[in-house]
Amino acid sequence: MDIKGFLKTQRLPLAYADTAQKWFIPLCERLLEHQKGAKKTFIVGINGSQGSGKSTLTAFIAAYLESVHNKNVVALSIDDFYFDKAHRGELSSHVHPLLATRGVPGTHDISLALDTINALQSAQSVAVPRFNKATDNPFPTAQWPLVDGPADVVILEGWCVGIKPQIPSQLNAPVNSLEETEDPLGIWRNFVNTELASTYQTLFSLIDYQVMLKAPSFDCVFNWRLEQEDKLRAATEGESTGIMSESEIARFIQHYQRLTEHALETLPDSCDTVFTLDENRAITS
Repeated sequence: MDIKGFLKTQRLPLAYADTAQKWFIPLCERLLEHQKGAKKTFIVGINGSQGSGKSTLTAFIAAYLESVHNKNVVALSIDDFYFDKAHRGELSSHVHPLLATRGVPGTHDISLALDTINALQSAQSVAVPRFNKATDNPFPTAQWPLVDGPADVVILEGWCVGIKPQIPSQLNAPVNSLEETEDPLGIWRNFVNTELASTYQTLFSLIDYQVMLKAPSFDCVFNWRLEQEDKLRAATEGESTGIMSESEIARFIQHYQRLTEHALETLPDSCDTVFTLDENRAITS
């Protein structure tokens, strides 16, 4: 694998090569052994809070398996299946105003995700959805990349990938000021939990191997998310209508807090591999 080229493309420090050698190449080799025995498209789920490094790990796994083992790998982000602003606007009018903001279960087109993965398991050309966070809408379908199936490996990464719903009693008390002031009756969080319990579990049941990048706590998410937004601002070169300020990020991540903390507490027990991170996203175990 051209690790130097990968580091340059991903804008990563040289230290990432050491992390990859110690932790991620062994993971790739484990995935390869599982894929060889699967006799079908092997689906990998990657969970992690915002800014934990999910997208970079996904890119590394894909690059390694493609270049070293000649596998056909397709990387998907659950973010690429967000509904457009118009659809979320309808949800905000008919269900709860907080659903105008992308992110939580109920704001993704899970039917499209299921159809996409199903198509990737067959011998056909598949248009893979892509979402433009700078405009807060999907890219036009004409701009979706075409990939040829069947895929040997499909990677589905996302902050809520693999999470189970909470039990009803856990929804009663708000976890932050957003829930306390904007969802005092619990309508929004109950809707999100109901959605998570439904078709999201159908999607997650397709996962053959689950990986987690486990943050030390939700407190790290603000700084990690701020770094993401700075990178997005630099990458979009002025197309910044959907890029947030620090105060907007502080409010935005409160939408994710409940399920992120739920994942940190419950998901590791059901994962095949868990990488425990410190506050600087270095893997400690």
